[in-house]
Amino acid sequence: MKANFLSKMGQRIAEPPISWLMHAALSRPKLISLAAGFTDSASLPVVEARAALDQMLRSPQSARSALQYGSTAGDTALRRLTARYLQRLDGVTAHDRFHSPERLLITSGSQQLLYMTTEALCDEGDVVLVEDPTYFVYLSILQSRGVRARAVRLDRDGLDLAHLEAVLQSLKSSGELRRVKLLYLVSYFQNPTGVTTGFEKKAAALKLLKKFEPAAGHPIYLLEDAAYRGLRFAGRDVPSALTVRGAADRVIYTGTFSKPFATGARVGYGILPEPVYTTVLRIKGNHDFGTANLLQQLFVRALASGSYAKHGVRLQKRYAHKARVMKQAIEKYFPAGVEWWAPEGGLYFWARLPRHIPTGVKSKVFQTALRNNVLYVPGELCYADDPARRKPNHEMRISFGNASEEDIRKGIARLGKVLKRLLL
Repeated sequence: MKANFLSKMGQRIAEPPISWLMHAALSRPKLISLAAGFTDSASLPVVEARAALDQMLRSPQSARSALQYGSTAGDTALRRLTARYLQRLDGVTAHDRFHSPERLLITSGSQQLLYMTTEALCDEGDVVLVEDPTYFVYLSILQSRGVRARAVRLDRDGLDLAHLEAVLQSLKSSGELRRVKLLYLVSYFQNPTGVTTGFEKKAAALKLLKKFEPAAGHPIYLLEDAAYRGLRFAGRDVPSALTVRGAADRVIYTGTFSKPFATGARVGYGILPEPVYTTVLRIKGNHDFGTANLLQQLFVRALASGSYAKHGVRLQKRYAHKARVMKQAIEKYFPAGVEWWAPEGGLYFWARLPRHIPTGVKSKVFQTALRNNVLYVPGELCYADDPARRKPNHEMRISFGNASEEDIRKGIARLGKVLKRLLL
């Protein structure tokens, strides 16, 4: 039977690459996965989570409240604590209206906010500007919604502003600017490259979007994905785009409590301007009535007690150490022809081979690595299908997040052996 009885989205949607990458890691016990962006299992906050849950369930009143439905926007106490957390990060006062709990929405992980925001703003055929490369799961969201991605080059210090302006001008000249709805930016320790976009570049990007708004005939938003902000282990924190003077009404900011604490507890959050906030809130009401209340209460207690912040400090030290282990292994085992970027936070290294050596799923590099029981994310998965340029196919994302120190060394040694054999 043909599948044309499905909706257009049902017919169009493809399996996300993360699904088969995770399946490969789980189905082959001897495989060392440096692919999936899992967090470090050994450092998960078992003691802290147990203490918070015990406290929550000890009283019949708080237990019943936690086990009951909550509100669609999220628990009031968690929204207030989240707003304070962001105020401290951005160095603003509690009276700053752009960091207000009233603009804040609690979601089932930051992934849900990315989907709902795209659903609220984009119709089929619309255009979203993305970094080149970018978070490949978001590319899957765009593909499923029938939204086109246009790529903007990424430098070592973030978005290439000259190229952003050139892309916007090209879309204006072709009459497609009216279809551009937002710029998606993974601004902290970017997945996949580990790059952080500086505050000045965020401000300049917002200025460019506003410059082209009159020709577009509608607002063009900056969707700032800060999922990795809490995983900084070197350098200084960068203020969010919410602090750009005169532009915060064009910023949609999304973050998560999952990665800096426990990825099994899927709780994220977003700050949105009107009318996007109300629209996304209504969409969420149709999705799930509200994020799991039990999980929200876990984070209320973790934030209020200080255990969330303390765990974050320990986690940053842990990832700093694992990143050093991977860096030392890369220096030891990778051939000189491989360029690689070391991060100051997050979970990933980005490696670049000579352009004539492909690293995609069907490439000799990937298939040989798989036969040698080591897995990476092919860089081609992180590039949008943009007809304006040829998709690069000579890079790889390597994660130190979940692998043990021993597996990091073994995995990089195996990968280095493959690369030396094919490059030399």
